[in-house]
Amino acid sequence: MSGRINSVITAVLVVCALSLVNAQYHARRLYVELGRAQSQAKLLNVQWAQLQLDQSTLGKHARIELAARRDLKMVPLTPASTQYLTVEGK
Repeated sequence: MSGRINSVITAVLVVCALSLVNAQYHARRLYVELGRAQSQAKLLNVQWAQLQLDQSTLGKHARIELAARRDLKMVPLTPASTQYLTVEGK
């Protein structure tokens, strides 16, 4: 009887040890995955900040006006260059 109890206790102990090893493996794997996700989140935050800076820089009125004058050869509207259309009465 004592031998049978020892073998049952040994089997339970082996199952518990294997379960512990499996739980530790999963915990380590999840910890590594968490680290990767945090690194990616930091990278995305840096990229988001850069995009916001680019948007604020590119959207400034002076820069748009400079690009319109330089690249598109646009000039400001003046009364002398304005053409008015009138409709003749019947």
